[in-house]
Amino acid sequence: MANSLLTIDMITREALRVLENELVLTRTVNRQYDDRFAREGAKIGDTLRIRKPDRVLVTDGAVLTAQAVNQQYTNLTVSTQKHIGLDFTTAEMTMNLDNFSDLVLKPRVSQLAASIDADLANAFKYIGNSVGTPGTTPATSQVILSANQKLNELAAPMGQRYACVNPAANASLVEGMKGLFNPVGAISKQFKNGMMGEGILGLDEFNMSQSIASFTTGSRTGTILVNGAVTTEGATTITIDGAGASNTIKLGDVFTVADCYAVNPQTRQSTGSLFQFVALADLTLDGSGAGDVTVAAMYSSSHALATVNSLPGNSKAVTFLGTASTAYPQNLIYHKDSITFATADLVLPKGNGTASRAQHNGISMRLVKDWYDAVNDRMVTRLDVLYGWAVLRPETAVRLWG
Repeated sequence: MANSLLTIDMITREALRVLENELVLTRTVNRQYDDRFAREGAKIGDTLRIRKPDRVLVTDGAVLTAQAVNQQYTNLTVSTQKHIGLDFTTAEMTMNLDNFSDLVLKPRVSQLAASIDADLANAFKYIGNSVGTPGTTPATSQVILSANQKLNELAAPMGQRYACVNPAANASLVEGMKGLFNPVGAISKQFKNGMMGEGILGLDEFNMSQSIASFTTGSRTGTILVNGAVTTEGATTITIDGAGASNTIKLGDVFTVADCYAVNPQTRQSTGSLFQFVALADLTLDGSGAGDVTVAAMYSSSHALATVNSLPGNSKAVTFLGTASTAYPQNLIYHKDSITFATADLVLPKGNGTASRAQHNGISMRLVKDWYDAVNDRMVTRLDVLYGWAVLRPETAVRLWG
């Protein structure tokens, strides 16, 4: 009996399944598929408005203290379209689906997955919480426990915590912690596949990814101080000076300010650790080494949205993490809801070709088969994903510097 040709819908669904299986970091974050864009097809630049949890002050006594709603939103722009080109023969389309997937889809789709993961790995630029020693590959349980400590102090939910590290960190951590685990199953799995596995030190999964990003710090040098106290709740800039004429602060640079401590968002009590600010925009300092560093909104402990025990004071010492102008790997430990990844439907074009679209677990993929090359007996096809991402709750994620 002759084999049946694989249909475009079958190929689309299989390509989506392969993509999901090949994703590492993206698979473990909050994924949202927005079908509002399905009516006419999404366009580059469409924006989703994602609501963040409300926070209020707890008051004592029987008398009601009315409070304004502190509703916050994060905008997520669907602005990235990635695709791969496929071409295959009519003979390959007569294969069974498993063989077609192994020989045609997986080699290409795995590269698409790695590219998406590499894009999402840039989420570190919006996260200030940091552990590890810049320039030293993490190799002990202490760095994992320190990351969990920060997540606990900042009221991250206990479940759905994940780690995603580069190959060097994975190798060092497996070697450094191989004698610490009592469960035979965990030790056996680490020995067999060289991976940390699941259920490790409070983490649901501990994954290795070749897509982990590297970060090069700004060129700032010298004795850096706050130039003028921050006095406004919700302020988003800290003015500094002494950082070197025309030097730079880079998006993703992490720094602390003396006597400015992080607070638990539930109790508003100091955690005992200096708050780790992250620069949210590139900055070139002026001729005296001064400039306004953009940061997330700051609130003192008296405010419902408290982030620090007190706002940064004048002439307080500013200390940046890592050596200036140096590249460091940025491994991530995070709660699932700290980062949101959203895809939307791409329009199904009309014309001589055929198109198909599939959605599963928060990912939408489109396949367009445009034309048939009769000379070479090949089908020219493309697979596309349109997506955006945002760090929704940076306080529930930690950068593990390498």
